[in-house]
Amino acid sequence: MVKKTSAYYQREFRKRLREQGLKKREVWILPENSKRLLALEKQLRIPLAATTKTGVQNMTNSNPEWTTDTLHSALQQVELFSSGQASLELIDGIDASLHIVMHEYGDLPIFLTVSGEQIIAESALWPMSDVQDVALFNDALLRTHKYFPLSAISLDNVGKEGSYYQMYGALSSGSILNSVVFEIETLASNVIQATEAYSEYLTIAIEA
Repeated sequence: MVKKTSAYYQREFRKRLREQGLKKREVWILPENSKRLLALEKQLRIPLAATTKTGVQNMTNSNPEWTTDTLHSALQQVELFSSGQASLELIDGIDASLHIVMHEYGDLPIFLTVSGEQIIAESALWPMSDVQDVALFNDALLRTHKYFPLSAISLDNVGKEGSYYQMYGALSSGSILNSVVFEIETLASNVIQATEAYSEYLTIAIEA
């Protein structure tokens, strides 16, 4: 099976937003306000008449040293997953992980693992072969990746599929559940935004 790139999920994400009657608006902000804008954008997607609030805000973890199993159980109760906005699957094994599908972001896949004192969430962007000039792109990446809050970009070898650029976020395994959910949602948003931001360096066509 051919691995889909973030450009595919970006197209699906925008298609779903249009189907919901949402309109794209460009804004200019200071980089340090990126997290505030993300939170505000999510609020502005809710109709004015809506009175329901997400259950995520009030959920905390009384025993915050997460394992993959306990985090899987806790996340199932969060509105992001219980409402069907995203789905969650536990992939068991020596290095167990959670496979998350963000339906609101064009079915973007995210993999989350708990390893010792860290929780890592990551999602593939595109293969290195899709970059027109790798040296030029890497230079631009190092100068601009800080504009994506809570996320970083790495270049990893993924076996037979070659080298892939991936976006990831990390937080403490002692984090409260709110923070884990915010990390997941922020990563999904950043993947979509990064695909648009770096489109000029890619050989693949990105929808405007």
